[in-house]
Amino acid sequence: MGYLHSEGENVMRKAKREKKIKKVKMIGITILAVLFLISATYLVLHFYNSNKNKKLYEDLDLDIDVVMEEITKVDSKFVAKVKELQQENSDVVGWIRIENTNINYPLLQGTDNDYYLTHNYKKEYSSYGSIYLKTQSDIKDVNSNVHIYGHSMKDKQMFGMLKEYKNKEFYEQHPIIYIATEEDEAEYQIIYVFKSRIFYKDETNVFRYYQCYNFNNEEEYNYYIENCKAIQLYDTGITAKYGEQLITLSTCDSSQDDTRIVVVAKKI
Repeated sequence: MGYLHSEGENVMRKAKREKKIKKVKMIGITILAVLFLISATYLVLHFYNSNKNKKLYEDLDLDIDVVMEEITKVDSKFVAKVKELQQENSDVVGWIRIENTNINYPLLQGTDNDYYLTHNYKKEYSSYGSIYLKTQSDIKDVNSNVHIYGHSMKDKQMFGMLKEYKNKEFYEQHPIIYIATEEDEAEYQIIYVFKSRIFYKDETNVFRYYQCYNFNNEEEYNYYIENCKAIQLYDTGITAKYGEQLITLSTCDSSQDDTRIVVVAKKI
């Protein structure tokens, strides 16, 4: 009887063990299914937002090209774009483009530095945001270092191609940035490319390029130029002197948290 009792207990234990294993497997399968659904949803949303943002600007180009097709001068075309968009949104202050790249967008400037991180030029919510100017910058002031921000998107929209400037060969093929306002279009020669990051408040003796947006005198101007030169990724052979307006393009570099890719150019 003892033997039979022992055999029965073994069978019960085995049954419980198998039931437990089966339960663990089901939980594992459920978790994997949930993770798969989350990943699939993320990919669908990613491609949807990517295509939506791309079409937004493709449609914009097409509409304005049709309206302005009789204008042959390139500068007039982009000045006209700015004027047209200002009728829809007074926060449009210009248009930025770099030939043979994806960078070809309206420039926005809001009353704070956060709004256009998450809104397009139509003031609609968008994870792509806009290309926008720091609120303290003045595109029309020669003493203003015009800071321009944009997201570094993986599909290379917005400022996603700015990271290519880490390669000197890319710079040599794309040395000029064009910016149009409602008045005219100007060319900016790239002079420095460097990597930096957002520093903590308690860090001292560091170059906070993002705080240098207005130059009150030649000393402040030269401080900015010298610090940019000291950390440049390569030598372009070009610099700037006091009185030449600067623009500073900045975007995230995914290689490290809080790291930024910065491109500085002077008006020519």
